[in-house]
Amino acid sequence: MVNKIYSKIQPEKLLHIILRKDEVQKQRLNVVNDEEFLQLAAMRLPAGKTFLPHKHVYCEKTTSIAQESWVVIEGRVKAYLYDLDDLLLETPILNPGDVSITLYGGHTYEILKEDTLVYEYKTGPYLGIEKDKEPIG
Repeated sequence: MVNKIYSKIQPEKLLHIILRKDEVQKQRLNVVNDEEFLQLAAMRLPAGKTFLPHKHVYCEKTTSIAQESWVVIEGRVKAYLYDLDDLLLETPILNPGDVSITLYGGHTYEILKEDTLVYEYKTGPYLGIEKDKEPIG
């Protein structure tokens, strides 16, 4: 089951999501709710599957916060996931194929294995560290 991590101070607010590679058992799993800026669908697909060729159209969209995701390709990563008040909530270990998503709250990562490869995705545009990040602690 997808690990959804909620705030302790605002219990209805979803902050982080951990998805394990082995949890994706159906053709499409929409991992993040439609109203969030960062969207993720995990798909386990059979050979020969194809999709209607398409392109995405330009439309005005605004984002008010950077939301970020890490996909572990090789190696091991320890995620530190924080609540809205900067208190540590959980420290899951991510293995190849696992993904962490931070919608709100804070995070950091510790690389546990040499030459770990991760892909980072986040909402943009990126306006620089001084406008995008606030240190914890």
